[in-house]
Amino acid sequence: MECWKCGKKAVMHRKYEGKSWCGDHFVEQFESLAKETISKEGLFQSNEKVCVALSGGMDSTALLLFLDNLFENWRDAELIALTVDEGIEGYRDESIEIAKELCKDLDIELHIASFDDHFGKTLDEIMEDKDHGCTYCGVLRRWLLNKKSREIGADKLATAHNMDDELQSIFMNYLKGDMKRMVRLGAKPAVLDREKFVPRVKPFRESPEREIALYAKLKGLELHQTECPYVEDSLRFDVRDFLNDMESKRPSTKFTALRAFDKLLPKIKDGFSGDETSVRECKECDEITSGEVCKACQLRKKI
Repeated sequence: MECWKCGKKAVMHRKYEGKSWCGDHFVEQFESLAKETISKEGLFQSNEKVCVALSGGMDSTALLLFLDNLFENWRDAELIALTVDEGIEGYRDESIEIAKELCKDLDIELHIASFDDHFGKTLDEIMEDKDHGCTYCGVLRRWLLNKKSREIGADKLATAHNMDDELQSIFMNYLKGDMKRMVRLGAKPAVLDREKFVPRVKPFRESPEREIALYAKLKGLELHQTECPYVEDSLRFDVRDFLNDMESKRPSTKFTALRAFDKLLPKIKDGFSGDETSVRECKECDEITSGEVCKACQLRKKI
């Protein structure tokens, strides 16, 4: 295969557009797409302190490197990183070391928040007598990311959610009939004006997961590829497999589905804006929630 732009040896072929790309032109196009998302959605301002949720995995390390290069030309913008240590022996240890090494190389301040310090137990200890590891981990991680990023003064929390992540969430919420959660999707959240809420933004939302992996490889990033031992065969996996199968049979399915959702999202936000903005402080921990007691506190009582 040859690159359609320059004739050099291609590193990938995109079935959905019928074009092959060399490494240099792929990286250029990948970064242009992310910049377009940032500009179109107004994700960042020049004087903001942006915190990257850095797991040490493929997507988040690629995001940190991309934003570090981008922010070199942004006046008064500051980039920091936040890693959550759930306490998964063997698995998380490796990814934290990758995160530390990358932040050291880029001269970026890294903060680490652990389950043990904030919840009194590691995820390994929680899972000794609990099922549904992804449920506990996901809820507690989101709670901790918001709390810690606010405490270190972040104006925005950048996450490495990609096109595949977003589409899986869209289809899961639809299958569950949970339309209210649809409001939280998109490159930036619906709720922006709550004092204790750090807005989350997704610069890589338009990029397929496999292309982020290629971008990271071409950029020479060390990747943490071990699968979490608590990952469960969930609805998300079923939706993922369905979407991948459809994309394989009918290239561009994912792009078409995301564009269709983006056309519907403003109407969904209008229909559920009252429910979504009626947030309050949890009576247990004072963090933002839609009910009297947040989901994190409900789970903490069960630990």
